Amino acid sequence: MRSPRLFLLLLLATLSAPARADIYKCTDADGRVTYTNDRSLGRGCVRLESDLPVSSVPAPVRRPAAAPAAPAATSPGAFPRVSPNDQRSRDDARRQVLQSELANEETALAEAEKALAEQESIRLGDERNYQRVLDRLQPFKDKVELHQRNIEALRREISGLR
Repeated sequence: MRSPRLFLLLLLATLSAPARADIYKCTDADGRVTYTNDRSLGRGCVRLESDLPVSSVPAPVRRPAAAPAAPAATSPGAFPRVSPNDQRSRDDARRQVLQSELANEETALAEAEKALAEQESIRLGDERNYQRVLDRLQPFKDKVELHQRNIEALRREISGLR
C-alpha cells in the first residue's frame, strides 16, 4: 500500500523539474540586438550566462553626434526683450487685477461670514440633535473657508510682484 504512493510521489517529483531555456543575444547586419531562446532565428547569436539579468526594454537609439548648430530660435537668448517700462506697466496692470480680485474676495468673505452668523443664530424645530445643526451649517463654514484661502493666495501673489 505504501510503495505505490511512494512511487507516485517520486514520479511526480522527477517530472516537475524546473523549466529552463537558454537565452541568446543576436545581432543582425544592421547592428540591432535581439534576445531570443531560439538560436536558429539569426546569425551571430551568443548564449548568455544564466546569472546575468535580461531586460526586455530596448535600448534608446544612439544617433551620431553632429556638429553644434546655431542656437535654436526657442533658446532663452532668442526670446524677444521687453523694455523695463513695458514690463513695469504689465506688472502694474497685473497688480490692479489682483487687487480688484482681492477686494471682491474680501466682500464675498464678509457676506459668507454674515450668512454663517445668521444661520448659527437660527435653530430649526427638527434639529433636536446637534449633529443636524452642524450638518446644516457645514456648507456655510466651507464657503467662509474657501474665501479665506482665496484671500491668502491673492495676498501671496501680490506680495510676490516686483
